[in-house]
Amino acid sequence: MSPGSSTESYPAFARIGLRENPGENLKQVTCPDRDSNPGHLVSQPDALTVTPQVTNTMRAVLRYRYVNFLNSPVTSSLLAPKIFQRISMSKILNLCSSLKVRGQVSQPYRTTGRQSVHDEERSGRASLINDDRVELVRQCIMENRRFTITELSSHFPQISRSLLHEIVTKHLLFKKVCARWVPKNLAPEHKMQRLGAALTFLQRYHDDGDEFLDRIVTGDETWISHFTPETKQQSMHWRHSGSPVRTKFKQTLSVRKVMCTVFWDRKGILLIDFLPRGETVNADRYCETLRKLRRAIRNKRRGMLTAGVVLLHDNARPHTARRTAAVLTEFGWELFDHAPYSPDLAPSDFHVFLHLKKFLSSGECFGNDEELKMSVTRWFHSQVAEFYDRGIRKFITGYKCLNSDGGYVEK
Repeated sequence: MSPGSSTESYPAFARIGLRENPGENLKQVTCPDRDSNPGHLVSQPDALTVTPQVTNTMRAVLRYRYVNFLNSPVTSSLLAPKIFQRISMSKILNLCSSLKVRGQVSQPYRTTGRQSVHDEERSGRASLINDDRVELVRQCIMENRRFTITELSSHFPQISRSLLHEIVTKHLLFKKVCARWVPKNLAPEHKMQRLGAALTFLQRYHDDGDEFLDRIVTGDETWISHFTPETKQQSMHWRHSGSPVRTKFKQTLSVRKVMCTVFWDRKGILLIDFLPRGETVNADRYCETLRKLRRAIRNKRRGMLTAGVVLLHDNARPHTARRTAAVLTEFGWELFDHAPYSPDLAPSDFHVFLHLKKFLSSGECFGNDEELKMSVTRWFHSQVAEFYDRGIRKFITGYKCLNSDGGYVEK
């Protein structure tokens, strides 16, 4: 197109743009006109300050005129045709595309008239979750607490599984857990004995404080095996979604094992006694162990025999035999009443032996009894006094957390 061509040769959209009040559309941007100024880009100081009302027709006019300006013979001879066109054209087009958006972002409240920065409510599909449906789901779960989401969806076909899961977990605050294993189904008289023992212990602790804890000596027997497999919790490890699957075969305790009797207080270990092979723990054997314990207390805890020993052990048959009771009377020791079927209230079971079995389940296999005895003895003596003191204080916590009906203490 020659420089002297009229505007009638422009395309239809351009002609419309030129004839539809061009002064209003271009009042703040002066675009180059190749008829009047073919070699220079005319700009004004306020060329970048554009009103947000930029029509599509104005963009078309700007684009068409700028392309003709760059393709003119004078401009092509003066400027690099490729690099300058790419850079300039991309900037102009981006400018034209963002004119309206820039005005709205810089002055959002002036253009829209809003006074709040929070999102307004928008019309949409009505939620299927309401109070009536939530109550129906609750009643259905209360009738059968083993319901799965799939079974619930058959009772509520109009609600999706995801919404049912949301109702159960977020609105009703239910979570599905397995039943907790307990050692025994306690009878009412067993629960009363547990409550009585708890009340007696807490009353003594309230009256005497830590002096009562200093007098407590507790102990029990346990089997230790030459090989103890790791627990399921110990075998857990971190992995990525693409990590190879780790397998684990079933292992059992070794047949070779040794009976270990341990007595301790809040300051540390008092006695570790291993039962020789071929013998059993009976009343005579247990009385002999108590005499060893008395000598250990005399050597390791001076003044404790004078203050008085409060012995805490379970109600196994050798512990409650008449001969055992006669020895305890001879020693002048106070026997604290331990409720039957209550391993959750025995510090040796829920604290010391629990950590000992974790140590033995490290995967080490002992070749003989002597190696096993030495390893167990080293482990007991390597524990600091705080470890044993924490076990005695857990005993207090266990009595305080005892259920009102005398049931087992939850971990």
